[in-house]
Amino acid sequence: MTTEIKHGHTHAGAASEIVEAANKFLASLSEDQKAKATIEYTKGERFFWYYPPLNRQGLPLRDMDDSQRELAMSVIKSTMSEEGFNHSELIMELETILGPLEAEEGNVGWNRDPSLYYWTIFGEPGGDQPWAWRVEGHHISVQFSIWGDNIIATTPFFFGANPARVPKGPKEGQRVLHVREDIAFDLLNSLDAGQRAKAIVHEKAPWDIYTYNSTRPSLPEGEGLPASAMTGTQREIMMSLITEYVSQVRDEFSEQKMADIQEKGIDDFFFSWHGGTTKADKHYYRIHGGSFVIEFDNFQNDANHIHSVIRDVNNDFAQDVIREHRIMYHID
Repeated sequence: MTTEIKHGHTHAGAASEIVEAANKFLASLSEDQKAKATIEYTKGERFFWYYPPLNRQGLPLRDMDDSQRELAMSVIKSTMSEEGFNHSELIMELETILGPLEAEEGNVGWNRDPSLYYWTIFGEPGGDQPWAWRVEGHHISVQFSIWGDNIIATTPFFFGANPARVPKGPKEGQRVLHVREDIAFDLLNSLDAGQRAKAIVHEKAPWDIYTYNSTRPSLPEGEGLPASAMTGTQREIMMSLITEYVSQVRDEFSEQKMADIQEKGIDDFFFSWHGGTTKADKHYYRIHGGSFVIEFDNFQNDANHIHSVIRDVNNDFAQDVIREHRIMYHID
């Protein structure tokens, strides 16, 4: 039976590389390790995602040997762009900076450990049915669903950074997620007074992204400044900001997603800003159009702690693709 997949795009070579990386990783594991790392695709655990430090289901880097860790990271590398992969490594490394900083402040709570990132494979990579993989830990929560030669979902995709700017030490000044912050300020600062009045919808920033870790979040439609009310240059800046998030995954996927966005247009996408208007201020922004959502929040730790996410609300976790398939083939 041939299945038409609405949200997926056929990239046989890329899908094959991801399947190969996932199977090499699984083949390296002992039976006990594999029991931790694998869950059925239909289990509810696939829909639970979160980004603070906590104990998770899955197999952590801590419980792998060096060879297995390399294979685990290869799964990320097979799916993400070079920039996305580099960000994931740098976010994990930030744990080694955050731990000593918190100890100096007397704020000793969770063990900041770069080996506490957990890998999970849902279903059978390369089988006849959909499957997915997830890596999750402090400030990283990404999951990809694949079905045959199709990548059917790449969201929710969350990256965070604490500290957002390293205040001291050998890596002083490092800003892992600076591009998505800098472009947003470029867009904000390009607006005239009337545009800013529409874009800035709250004087205070929220303490976190509004969607949190909801499986299917709800957000107000039409809040902020629509792209239809922007100049050509401003629209280009907004597209650059969207590209920063979309391009975290492999070029084959991100280029197709950007082509879809450009074909539909961004007139109905809204840019909303909450909080202060300098980088020293606590600030938040959102781009929202239909089921497409980007959120960025820099509130905690005196505006030195970033949370950011991109979502396709209708198809997060491939829910829309699976729903359509069931309607087409399994309902009389």
